[in-house]
Amino acid sequence: MSNENIINKTILFVKQKLENAEGGHDWFHIERVFKNSVSISYNEVCDITVVKLGALLHDIADSKFYNGDETVGPKIAREFLESENLDEATIQHVVDIIENISFKGGNTKKLFSSIELDIVQDADRLDAIGAIGIARTFNYGGFKNRPLYNPKIAPNLRMSKEEYKNSEAPTLNHFYEKLLLLKDKMNTETGKKIAQERHRFMMTFLSQFYAEWDGEK
Repeated sequence: MSNENIINKTILFVKQKLENAEGGHDWFHIERVFKNSVSISYNEVCDITVVKLGALLHDIADSKFYNGDETVGPKIAREFLESENLDEATIQHVVDIIENISFKGGNTKKLFSSIELDIVQDADRLDAIGAIGIARTFNYGGFKNRPLYNPKIAPNLRMSKEEYKNSEAPTLNHFYEKLLLLKDKMNTETGKKIAQERHRFMMTFLSQFYAEWDGEK
């Protein structure tokens, strides 16, 4: 099977699988990560097929929607790629990307590394910041029925992986617990450059938010 053919079949598979997904983790999120991954890969020496497959399948079953079970996504991805008779080395690399891409509170150590993971991780993190990142954050907060903001509940910057996964804090806290940290966690030079501008946009938003909250604007 040609590389182009497997990519097209994977796109169809992911679109079908995520047809009813939450708005911040739907096909359009995958498509943006896919496009960002391809753009970043132009400046890196990498296996573009692994990058594309990793981007397309990285959120095929986000653990947030499977009671925290992190094994579902890799399992679904492996079963699909095996059904398409892809070679084992490529399948395992894609599975490794899926298993290691998540932020998980920012305090967990990477168990796997590759330039392909770096690219897809940067692309995924870019979609978590800037204008779209803000929109996705409040969309998910609404999905979980969380308050927008509560001045009495401070962000927790030292959460364990389990605390991060189970947090029910106000949506605005998520900026400090994850989004504003991503700028300094980017892997590639391209990712770092794009992240700087998106970070600045979030800071402007927060400044405006607090001013409106306090009735100053």
